[in-house]
Order: sequence, then structure tokens, then C-alpha cells
Amino acid sequence: MTGMLASVNCVAEALLVLEAGVDIIDLKQPALGALGALDVIAVQEIVTKVNQRCPVSATIGDLPMQPQLVFNAVKAMAETGVDYVKIGFFPGDDWQGTLSQLSLLTAQDYRLIAVLFADTQPDCSVLSALKKAGFVGVMLDTMDKKCGSLTQLMTSIALAEFVKKAKDLDMLCGLAGSLRLDDIPSLLPYQVDYLGFRGALCQAHDRVGQLNTASVLRIREAVKQNK
Repeated sequence: MTGMLASVNCVAEALLVLEAGVDIIDLKQPALGALGALDVIAVQEIVTKVNQRCPVSATIGDLPMQPQLVFNAVKAMAETGVDYVKIGFFPGDDWQGTLSQLSLLTAQDYRLIAVLFADTQPDCSVLSALKKAGFVGVMLDTMDKKCGSLTQLMTSIALAEFVKKAKDLDMLCGLAGSLRLDDIPSLLPYQVDYLGFRGALCQAHDRVGQLNTASVLRIREAVKQNK
């Protein structure tokens, strides 16, 4: 059964989407990049206000794959009390070293979700390495928001392969990346754990703008059609 993930950047937005009945509240700062991070103090405040009424995830920012840098950012974000920490796997640098370092955290029951980017044409074989490192989930997103949406950048065959691989490995699986209301009917048949939204929830589809309550409710209602 597919749920709705809503990305927010402040307490007011978190409470808005909580009231709308979203399934996961995702904390990020869109103005700072694809996975721009909020300050840990702001994250702690939102976690306190949500008060376990809904799972909360948070991103660590658009960081290079440098093991100690990513490790420190993940540890600091996890200590805010979020349920999941999302790590973007950007091209280049030391993926394997980063995975090895993060496995020290997953061994302590840190719940990590890897974000792969459709515009880099990710190889599904990396999912096995993520599972081995202890990641609980994986999602597809888009890195350059000017290059099109997830459904424009990946074929239905590639999406199906990604989802199947994640499910075979018993990992949480999410799809995001400039998704709009019209994308929902074609994505629901994949039966992923969640579909993620930001721009589609905002005024004029501006991902760095304010959330629009009516848009949030429309997306929520469309995702609920699968339940």
C-alpha cells in the first residue's frame, strides 16, 4: 500500500501536512539543493512538535561521498530523534568507503535511507551493497530539478526493475523527483512504500515557495485511491 511523503522546511509546514494526513513528513531545505538540509536545531523542534504522530525523515544535505563527512552529518541528524535519515548518493568520490563507514551506524540500529538520482541513470546492482551495509530503504529522486521529473528521466521498465530489486531485498522503496498530480495514477501500480512530493504541494509548483493546503489535500486524496 503506497503512502504519501511530504517534504517540509519548518514547523508550520510540518503541522499543515500532519493535519492533512500524510504518511511520512520529510524535513529538507529545498533552497539549498536537491537534498538541502535543515539545521539540526530546527529539525529537533519539528520532531518535538510532531510528537510521534507521524514518522519523520530528514536529509543531510547535498554532500560529497566523503566517508567521515557523511558519517558525522548522519550521526548529528539521527540524534535529533528523526525516524529515518536520508543520504543522497551523488556521483564521484568514495561510495564504498562511505558505505563501510555508515555500516558502523546501521549496526547500532540507525535507520538510513539511500537516495539515488534518476538523472545519473543509477545501476540497480548498487541496491545489494546498500542492503549489505544495513540500509533499511532506498528511493529514487532527481538531482537537477531543471532536467525534468522522475517519469521523464526513467522508463517504466527501469522504474519497475528498481522497485522489484528493492522489494526482493526487503527494503523500503520510494519514488520522488518533481512528481505532479498527473503522475500518481501511473506510479501507483508499482506499489512502492511511498511517493514523495514537494513542488506539487507548493504555490505555482515552486518547490522553494510556500505550501498550498488545497494542493496538499489533492495529492493526498489521489494517493489514497490505492488504499
